[in-house]
Amino acid sequence: MNMKKIVVVAMSGGVDSSVAAALLKEQGYEVIGLTMCFNLAERSGVKPSCCGLAGIEDARRVCHKLGIRHYVINLDKDFYRQVIQNFYEEYLSGRTPNPCVRCNQFIKFDILLKKAINLGAQFLATGHYARIVKSKQGYLLKKARDLKKDQSYFLYRLTQKQLKHVIFPLGNFTKPKVRQIARSLGLNVAEKQDSQEICFLPDGKYRDLIKDKGLDSVKPGSLVDKDGNILGAHQGIAYYTVGQRHGLGITKGYPLYVTEINPKNNRITVGSRQDSCKNGFIIKDKHFISKPFKKKVEIKVRIRYNHTEMTAVVYPAEEKLKVIFKKAQFAITPGQSAVFYDRDMVLGGGIIEKVIS
Repeated sequence: MNMKKIVVVAMSGGVDSSVAAALLKEQGYEVIGLTMCFNLAERSGVKPSCCGLAGIEDARRVCHKLGIRHYVINLDKDFYRQVIQNFYEEYLSGRTPNPCVRCNQFIKFDILLKKAINLGAQFLATGHYARIVKSKQGYLLKKARDLKKDQSYFLYRLTQKQLKHVIFPLGNFTKPKVRQIARSLGLNVAEKQDSQEICFLPDGKYRDLIKDKGLDSVKPGSLVDKDGNILGAHQGIAYYTVGQRHGLGITKGYPLYVTEINPKNNRITVGSRQDSCKNGFIIKDKHFISKPFKKKVEIKVRIRYNHTEMTAVVYPAEEKLKVIFKKAQFAITPGQSAVFYDRDMVLGGGIIEKVIS
């Protein structure tokens, strides 16, 4: 009787997920490759870079090379509803979303995980750079050994129930080592370039995506200073984000940054870099991987992926949380995720709702 444990690997056609599949097969699992397909071009003009036909073909070739089964699943409608639609709505409301967090929450570790279990698998694996450690307190989510590639920030909404069925095979590897393994196995994706942070924006130009949508609600308005003096005009709040410096169309004797976006009056406030530094914010949609905070606690908080987490005091409330940094931080941005860390361990986080001066 075959007692091998079955693991489904989410394969994008990139080097990371390909090596993840190879490592798991080497460890004795029965591995199944599963690639998500998004045919979004007709609905939104979106053409994902990682799950298009080229990505599917690369994943298929890797699976053939490894001698494992490969399936393709169309999650077009789910991805549009949960990720793309939210992306538009957030920008139109003057917020800056993080679609990778939502994709992990609603697509990869919800729909795809359920699909894996329906296929008879005990686990879903991905090429994320992060680690899961089992402890007496439950499952812990930790940063990857390679801090340059660490993706734990995007995974903070995972639950204990999900972590039980998830494997991150690359958590202890560096990116150069992953490419070396791919080369040694003769995988055609060994030198494949990394995909962009947002898969459905291959060139990173989210403004073009919003313009192509032709939304009537995107209207020009006033650019003002902190005293309310009109300095110029903006093209529509959906095209701007807090901390933005370029493309403002106005000059002063010092660099100007977007400090606040007010959708109610269609105004954007600009100021100096110092004006862009704020002390704290309110969190909504809070989530904890294990125990929630019962009383105020001093921890490290990261307010965007490329931000170095800084010390802050978190004040718990019933529905929301208040976060106050020890030192003011640049460009705290509504819509982004704030993630709590205890050294290398992810505790949880939530969505930044409102900035506190």
